[in-house]
Amino acid sequence: MTNAPEVVLGVTGSIGAYKAGDLVRQLRDAGYAVTCVLTQRAAQFIAPLTLQALSERKVHTDMFDLQSPQIIHTTLADHARLVLVAPATANIIGKFANGLADDLLSCVLLATRAKLLFAPAMNVHMWQQPTVQRNVTTLKRLGVRFVGPDVGKLACGYEAIGHLAETEEIIRAVKQLVPVVGAPEPPRPQAKARPKSASRKTRRKR
Repeated sequence: MTNAPEVVLGVTGSIGAYKAGDLVRQLRDAGYAVTCVLTQRAAQFIAPLTLQALSERKVHTDMFDLQSPQIIHTTLADHARLVLVAPATANIIGKFANGLADDLLSCVLLATRAKLLFAPAMNVHMWQQPTVQRNVTTLKRLGVRFVGPDVGKLACGYEAIGHLAETEEIIRAVKQLVPVVGAPEPPRPQAKARPKSASRKTRRKR
């Protein structure tokens, strides 16, 4: 799709990063073009090559690229219709809420004028920490949209809030923020055919 909306997918260092591959696949199936930006910690959970194969785009992990004459963070920021951070750790939420930029993803967030969607994932006590909630409130006031976190089984063993939202839930939030023009509608279930009425000959016999 030539006019596919550009989505920059920021992946941070949470165990939920393993879902990024399925997220890329479903975004592309829905009609979006996806470019992935991984933090160094995210690359410990999912290989950049995996996301590169699924997105068919170069995956960016560093601020500087000697093979490109462009400034990476501003190029990504300018072309994006949406920057989706999934999973979003307490670290990236705190950095953005306080205007900090010390890696590629945080620089993209500060430089872009695109719509922003965060899908948090972290330990329940981290999510409920008042400083984290203050940062979330700050970002919401600035217009950042959030999806999740959900209640679920966490890597630390708790069954509690902090679980990354389901991929389908994130995709729905993306579609609400940046609809794909001309996207095909899902097929509607066909109504069952009514049984044919009895023939005249049959009715006469009755």
